[in-house]
Amino acid sequence: MQVNRPCLLCGNPTSMWCSRCQNAFYCRPEHLNADWPRHRNECIPASHPAAHSMNMIATPPPAEPQYISVSAILFTPEEERPRIITVNCRPASRSSHGMCPLPMVQQYFPDGQTEGIVLTQGLNGEGLRFPLHLWYSPTALQRSSPVNRSIFNITSGSAQKSWCGPVVVLKYNGTRRQGYTDAGSNDLPALSAYFLAYK
Repeated sequence: MQVNRPCLLCGNPTSMWCSRCQNAFYCRPEHLNADWPRHRNECIPASHPAAHSMNMIATPPPAEPQYISVSAILFTPEEERPRIITVNCRPASRSSHGMCPLPMVQQYFPDGQTEGIVLTQGLNGEGLRFPLHLWYSPTALQRSSPVNRSIFNITSGSAQKSWCGPVVVLKYNGTRRQGYTDAGSNDLPALSAYFLAYK
């Protein structure tokens, strides 16, 4: 997201600022240089003690991390059917080269505990072109929380073991698992097969 402020010298909208104080906006480095005799009296470095050197480069403000939103499937214990929700994913850090964004699913797990399972096979053991990433609460399964009614219903109550607690399902955008795409109702057959086979 670009921040538009008036240039302190000419008033034109700009998203660049003095990189020394990060507080004064200029539309080009020449305007920062021209305004330096006045600006130097108020230019206090943002992250280190005052220095006597002039920084004449106008740089864009640091970018905010851009969250990615995808559709996911939410199975809650108290609802009869799963529903589609939107989940924000925090971008992977630059140091994690090619790693998948981190889904922000904590709000769906009151106990704060989450674990993930990746489904790579669908009905009849066929490989999934887009693997499914299930997030669940291990403590809800262990302490026999209320049975998840939406999972109970999509398996017609025939699952070998009842699932407890909430489940959030995201869909990878490919087999390399470097990002997510929208999950939807066409993913329910593979999920149903998994819940039926889970022991």
